[in-house]
Amino acid sequence: MSPDRPRLTPAAHNFLALPLTATLTTLRPDGTPHVAPVRFTFDPDTGLARVTTRASARKARHVAAGGPAARVALCQADGFRWITLEGRASVTDDPVRLAEAVRRYTARYGAAPPEVPDLAVVEITVDRALHLNV
Repeated sequence: MSPDRPRLTPAAHNFLALPLTATLTTLRPDGTPHVAPVRFTFDPDTGLARVTTRASARKARHVAAGGPAARVALCQADGFRWITLEGRASVTDDPVRLAEAVRRYTARYGAAPPEVPDLAVVEITVDRALHLNV
C-alpha cells in the first residue's frame, strides 16, 4: 500500500461497495464549491475512485479546468454512517479506462451507466479519507 493512500478498515471497504449514491464536490473557477449527486466505484487495491459522467458536465469541466492540481471530495452517506474520499482528479475519455469504469459501475449498481455520446470518467486518486460509524 502506498504511504500516501489512506488505510481503510474492512468495514469501510464494505460500506464503499454498497450501491449507494454519493455527492461529488468540485470547485468552480471562482473557487466556490459545486456539489452533484453521483454514482461511483472505489478500487481499494489502487486507491482510485471513478465517476462516469458526460465530458460536458459541469463537474467534469471543473476538474479539467483545475489541471493536475484539481482536488475533489466524494462523500457517501447512509443515515449516521458516512465516508468522504478526497484526492486529485482528472478527466479522461480513454477507451480502456472508460471501459474499466463502466465495468466496475455495472458490477456495483447492477446496470450500466447511461449511454451518452460524450461519456467520460473522472478518476480520483484518493489520498485522504474521513469517516464516521463505518
